[in-house]
Amino acid sequence: MRSDAVKTGTQQAPHRSLFNALGMTKEEMDRPLVGIVSSYNEIVPGHMNLDKITQAVKLGVAMAGGTPVMFPAIAVCDGIAMGHCGMKYSLPSRDLIADCVETVAEAHQLDGLVLLTNCDKITPGMLIAALRLDIPCIVVTAGPMMDGCSKNEVLTMIRGSFEAVGKLSAGKITQQRLHEMEEECCPSAGSCQGLYTANTMACLTEVMGMSLPFCATASAVSSKKKQIAFESGIKIVELVEKGIKPSDIITKDSMRNAIVTDLALGGSTNSILHLLAIANSGNIDISLKDFDELSYKIPQIIKLDPSALPTMTDLHNAGGIPGVMKTLYGNTPELKDTKGVSGLKISQIAQAAWVDN
Repeated sequence: MRSDAVKTGTQQAPHRSLFNALGMTKEEMDRPLVGIVSSYNEIVPGHMNLDKITQAVKLGVAMAGGTPVMFPAIAVCDGIAMGHCGMKYSLPSRDLIADCVETVAEAHQLDGLVLLTNCDKITPGMLIAALRLDIPCIVVTAGPMMDGCSKNEVLTMIRGSFEAVGKLSAGKITQQRLHEMEEECCPSAGSCQGLYTANTMACLTEVMGMSLPFCATASAVSSKKKQIAFESGIKIVELVEKGIKPSDIITKDSMRNAIVTDLALGGSTNSILHLLAIANSGNIDISLKDFDELSYKIPQIIKLDPSALPTMTDLHNAGGIPGVMKTLYGNTPELKDTKGVSGLKISQIAQAAWVDN
């Protein structure tokens, strides 16, 4: 095991002493050391429930025979950071996150990582770190928040706040109605409900194969999310034992699959920025030419908020990303049959998927 560098041998007695200080037993030290990178905090709605998801992952790791050790990562909420000088810190935070994950994993010679993330810059930052480290990794995105509702009007963060401000300025709603909408449009933990950057990157992470099926669309506050987190904890131990690394999963083909799906879904254009950075971290030959080439070939098959009324909840209920794969695979030659951390190929996920047309 990679972690033998800090656990095994006479010269590692000081290291073991420090593990003893953590309360770790010899049996735990004999197992794979799995880092649980949690961006849990109390300032970003998409991350405020990651403490519960972290516990589910830790239980899965322990059940599978690994030793889970949690360490944190920062997170910036682009919505809260927007419209003032704080926005300058958002994009740089992506690379700061990647640096911090890489630093802790290398300094402690961890055998594998479960990357718990959700929002705009955090998910790509963790994927960049995964490829830099190239040790077994699996991503668990925390999932979208519930749809809001006020006076029988379904609301999202965009419709209930940003667009509502415009409606007030145009005299279409009152100040009181704006207040009602802003109070009800973001009713729970999770990433904002539409196909904005956070949920786009979660979907593309699943398509590339770095998270388990339905991880991108399962609600942050659902029991399904906790089940996926638990299963991801089990799966990372298997990935460590088999030596399956991010470079085995994130390839040119799987990244082009992500671009294909991004175009089919009409995802956030920020994905261009992040996918190119991820490709660069893994020395993968992806450029703007790939986006340009595929943009002429791939039709958009669905419209989600903010370009239409359906939300991530609707996408999940209609079959999630496996359903999207079922719709695209076989009909879209550009979508290749790559394999993800689940051990399943795109064709197998598509075959098992259910789609509500």
